[in-house]
Amino acid sequence: MTGRITRADVAIQDLGACRYPSPVAAHLGDRAMLFVGAADKVLVNDCLSDLSSYHGDVNRLPAFELAGPRNQIFFDPRTARAGIVTCGGLCPGLNNVIRGIVFELWFGYGVKKIQGFRYGYEGLVPSGRPPIPLTPEVVDAIHHQGGTLLGSSRGNQDPAVMVDTLEAYGIDVLFVIGGDGTIRGAMSIVEECKRRASKIAVVGIPKTIDNDIHFIDRSFGFESAYSASVEVIRSAKVEALCARDGIGLVKLMGRHSGFVACHAALASTDVDLVLIPEAPLVLDGPRGVLAYLERVLDRQGHAVIVVAEGAGQDLFQPGDDARDKSGNVKLKDIGVLLRDEFARHFRQSGRETTLKHIDPSYQIRSVPASPSDSVYCWNMARNAVHAAMAGNTEMLIGRWHGRFVHVPMPLATRSQKHVLPGEDLWLSVVESTGQPRLFGESRL
Repeated sequence: MTGRITRADVAIQDLGACRYPSPVAAHLGDRAMLFVGAADKVLVNDCLSDLSSYHGDVNRLPAFELAGPRNQIFFDPRTARAGIVTCGGLCPGLNNVIRGIVFELWFGYGVKKIQGFRYGYEGLVPSGRPPIPLTPEVVDAIHHQGGTLLGSSRGNQDPAVMVDTLEAYGIDVLFVIGGDGTIRGAMSIVEECKRRASKIAVVGIPKTIDNDIHFIDRSFGFESAYSASVEVIRSAKVEALCARDGIGLVKLMGRHSGFVACHAALASTDVDLVLIPEAPLVLDGPRGVLAYLERVLDRQGHAVIVVAEGAGQDLFQPGDDARDKSGNVKLKDIGVLLRDEFARHFRQSGRETTLKHIDPSYQIRSVPASPSDSVYCWNMARNAVHAAMAGNTEMLIGRWHGRFVHVPMPLATRSQKHVLPGEDLWLSVVESTGQPRLFGESRL
């Protein structure tokens, strides 16, 4: 992906010249400020082999703009009004981000008019619930809870109607917290604002439990999700150990990307087999999953399997391609299919096994953020406020090569991030579990 990125792809849009001195400088100090238009950058590709292809012309290298407080800002903090909306499925850390945005706006910039729009983009149309005025008192303790104070929903609304609502409330900056579909909805709001010449900054904080947004090292909630998954895997291990030829089967999140499954397996060290959407799921034959599972049971008398929800969708009979409100194809239940296939196979072979199938997805989505994610959420939130107050728009906050940066929304949504079977994460899973790199290959 990084080889196809140009300098134009990473350029950040803004609403105009910044005319107000930043109040943040009063307590951070002038040396903490990044000068508008002169912020340092973080290279998209930091490999030496790629740098050499530019023949020393560093100005041609695509690089992300470094996030942080600017010395000058676009909006007058005394009159600015902000809105926050959370969209899509639940994810650990949503309340942390809401709280962080409110605290930075209120105490960092002195912005006292903050609206929390209810139940996703539904809150930006007349039929939606009225927004909640947000203050530090309202959000002070919400980070101790899972879910989102504002509620959430899937699906987009008419961008013209949403901008009508934003204008009616006098919103200057809108913070959009959500995943790929949410960001696309935010882009439609930006386009409508451009059509009207409406000066509303739209800044995103990427939320996807699957960690599948490109050019973001990790999205918030991901670390909490795979940490919570470890406890579930431990339970599956106990169930498998306490039965002769016991099998623990855990289905985790991951529609198109197996990051949660991979990291949970590596963190637990109790997993014998990981199945992800990026690697073909071959059940039958001497080089298939069933034959491998037999060898694991022969060797140790039990097995623990982790499968991502999007794995093996080609194993189902073709049917309707029903979609949810976000436009995602509704997945078939791979956990149930594997449960039934394992039972059928061992019944036909005359081997008695005990299988426990666990699907903890909604339990994991609703947990509070881990300490590590809490820190990450705060940094995402405060940097989003810095960007929005400086008049940046159609961008989101990401962390790239360990630094917080500004990522254009069109670039972030160009494609999804995947676990690549030939790269280090998947190879570390293969070494940890002992499973084949790919099922169906000639060498196991």
